[in-house]
Amino acid sequence: MNIIQVKDYAEMSKKAAELLIKKVKANPSINLGLATGGTPKGLYKELIHDHTQNGTSYQKVTTFNLDEYIGMKANNPNSYHYYMADALFNHIDIPAQHTHLPNGRAQNNEQECIRYDQLIDSLGGIDLQVLGIGQNGHIGFNEPGTPFHSPTHIVKLEESTRQANARYFNSIDEVPTHAITMGISSIMKSKEILLLVSGESKSEAMQKLLHGEISEDFPASILKNHPCVTIIADQKALSGILINS
Repeated sequence: MNIIQVKDYAEMSKKAAELLIKKVKANPSINLGLATGGTPKGLYKELIHDHTQNGTSYQKVTTFNLDEYIGMKANNPNSYHYYMADALFNHIDIPAQHTHLPNGRAQNNEQECIRYDQLIDSLGGIDLQVLGIGQNGHIGFNEPGTPFHSPTHIVKLEESTRQANARYFNSIDEVPTHAITMGISSIMKSKEILLLVSGESKSEAMQKLLHGEISEDFPASILKNHPCVTIIADQKALSGILINS
């Protein structure tokens, strides 16, 4: 694991954007795996700013998102389809048909899981996957106890995850109970992984990731087995952790 220490969230976002922009320029047809939630929002703002100022093009880029809530329409402001359009896609020149998310409204959820993995494979796999990490170690919506060999699948969200996402809804009762998520084995197929970590609330998770055992009880621990992982983490996330730089 390559660990890049930064001062704060803003610097984390800028550093991540620099890395992604460099990758896109080196390979204009790159396949990017993208994440949602609070962590990557700054990254997406930086990508939009660069696109506006410097004209970095995403015309040939293809994206795959990690997850989507079950039962939520794409035009619902709390859906990840809506999030991605609002946070990034509507502001850069990426063709809509090049952006892919799981369909949370599919008639057959199990078939949708299979379709999504097959789609990723058929388009050449993910070159660079952006990840965040949950306080309980989840990556995507792969909660503790998820088998490392899991493909894209349906998951029942832990209460801690629903509580963390409740800030985006009017009440906890509106937060969906299930999601469709790229599986751990699907994530690990990515050629390269970029993990973004910010804030004191993630310091314990970082401690477990860097110094704990590889265990399905802490899903992110599997990243230790990936050959190409870059972690960009700020000072608060790394508080109490000694890193050799």
